[in-house]
Amino acid sequence: MPSDAAIRKARRLAPRLEAWFAGHARDLPWRRTRAPYAIWVSEIMLQQTQVATVIPFWQRWMRALPSLHHLARAQPERVLKLWEGLGYYSRARNLQAAAKQIMAEHGGRFPTDPKSIRALPGIGRYTAGAISSIALGQAEPIVDGNVIRILTRLFGLQDDPKSKPMQEILWVLADRLVKAADDCGALNQSLMELGATVCHPRAPDCERCPVARSCLARRKGIIHLLPAKPARPASVQRLIHVYLITHAGRMLLQQRPEGFHNASFWELPNDETGPAQSLPEDALPLATARHTITRYRIKLRLYAMPRKKTPGQWHAVGELDSIPMTAAHRKLLSQINLPA
Repeated sequence: MPSDAAIRKARRLAPRLEAWFAGHARDLPWRRTRAPYAIWVSEIMLQQTQVATVIPFWQRWMRALPSLHHLARAQPERVLKLWEGLGYYSRARNLQAAAKQIMAEHGGRFPTDPKSIRALPGIGRYTAGAISSIALGQAEPIVDGNVIRILTRLFGLQDDPKSKPMQEILWVLADRLVKAADDCGALNQSLMELGATVCHPRAPDCERCPVARSCLARRKGIIHLLPAKPARPASVQRLIHVYLITHAGRMLLQQRPEGFHNASFWELPNDETGPAQSLPEDALPLATARHTITRYRIKLRLYAMPRKKTPGQWHAVGELDSIPMTAAHRKLLSQINLPA
């Protein structure tokens, strides 16, 4: 548990953060509504993705699937197509699974208590807190990367923020902050905004920070050390050979199986290989691309191959823009002139 002094400090900071947010909040499209569905979609999209990237995807999604009912009834392939380019596609699948659960268990109305919200697929404590506070006016705390950075610096917390004791401290401090606020949604958004625009990981703009005078890390000169960073796992290099097989204006594609990364997405036939493994003699090199997924550094090499008995499904080249396809394989295809 945090000290009594830290808790008192958290309560004192709430009005300053709210006042700062009132004058410095960015005009983001999902901030123009209190609709739980719209805010939920934005929060899921913003996981692991920058705001500037999310804006056009969120706007396109809301035009195509403007309500829970539309999402629950949509074809899964359409949902994935709308998400294509954002990555981490389990987020899209969980959104639709949650929409169906809301239709079945809550009469099509977004639940209003945090426990029921957290019971939905893909929603953890942070996302439930964000939806509850912003859309429903409930004083629920949030702790994500931005909030961790702000709180560890403000309170000079030097232990691993992912450890169980530190997580407990961070959630208690966030809870005291939001419960001291006049507008709990504005308070939580002020933390998001401060972390995104001022309290940067490497070069925080302390002169613009509304709570800089209370920042213990700044006073001690250890801002650059916080939050404490655990050792990262070593990156893993992978090489994948990808094969372009075409016939009469069609291209052979394979669909990723359920239970695997990018499940249900289409991609070119491929195999993972070692650098010394020989290629078929009739393989013609076409393009190379690099792709990163978490700690994996992937190099893809595209080869033209004659038509063979390879499992897959034929798709007209003109259809490719309308089906969900893995980003790495789209990157490869963008480098070549496809046959008409």
